[in-house]
This record gives sequence, C-alpha cells and structure tokens, in this order.
Amino acid sequence: MSNSTRCAACKSLRRKCAQDCVLAPYFPSNNPQRFACVHKIFGASNVCRMLKQLPIPVRAAAADCLSDEATHRVQDPVYGCVKIIDQLQQQITMLQHELAKTQGEIAFYRAKQAQQSRMTQQAQEEQMSRDSVQQGEPSWLYSSHLEPLYFDLQSILDFNQQNDQ
Repeated sequence: MSNSTRCAACKSLRRKCAQDCVLAPYFPSNNPQRFACVHKIFGASNVCRMLKQLPIPVRAAAADCLSDEATHRVQDPVYGCVKIIDQLQQQITMLQHELAKTQGEIAFYRAKQAQQSRMTQQAQEEQMSRDSVQQGEPSWLYSSHLEPLYFDLQSILDFNQQNDQ
C-alpha cells in the first residue's frame, strides 16, 4: 500500500501501511474513530496479536466484536457491553413473566368457558327431561347419566330360538 491509502490503524500510529497489514482490512481509512476506540481500550499490538492468531475467515467478526466492546467501554468505562447484556436479560425475564401470566389467564378463561359450556348442556338436558315428563314420556329416556346398554349377540340368538320353539 502507498502512503495515501494507509489504513486507519497505520495513520493513527503514524507508520507506513505494509502490503500484509493485519489491521488494514478491518480498520479502513474512512473510519478512523473505529480504530481509535479499539486502540484506546485494547492497544494496537494486542489487537494485531489477537487477529494474527485467528483463522482469516473469522477475523472480520473478531474485529467487529473488538470494535463494539471498545465503543461501549469508551462510553461506559465501568460496564461497557455488560450493561447492555444485563438490560437485555432483564427485559427477557420481564417478558417471560408476562408470557407466563398471559398463558395462565388464557388457561383460566378456557376452563371458565368449558365450565359454562357444561352448565349450559346440563341445563338443556334438564329442560328436555322436564319437557318429556310434561308430555308423558319417561324421564330416564333422556338422561345423560345412564350407561349404554350392551347386548351379547349369542344371548339374543338363544332367546329368539327359545321363543320360536
């Protein structure tokens, strides 16, 4: 690289930018503030060492993480990114509580609706029973509490044969 196209790191450090500059791809000259934060928090030699130890495909993500942490650390020297992480965890906990409360309310209203449905059905059955008594029909005919009758087919055939004889 020539002097006119030095990366932000080399410009900040006032040195020539070599062809194989580790920092050049991640700290372009058009964003000097990005490297300034990283340099202030981590130091240029530490950043170079960290990036050299990583495989090339993950260096960009690492540089982004370093930049984010450095930016937040400059803004809040005590907590940095931890403050944001803590706020997000509190928000997740609050939303989980709200979700549990809402699910409980839904379960309550569904149970209440099912109970009302059963009560309505019982009231209809009782009304049918009263109507049938008024019409002279036996009330047990409409009772929902009776167990179904089951017949043994062989018993019916035997009964029919006895009556035929």
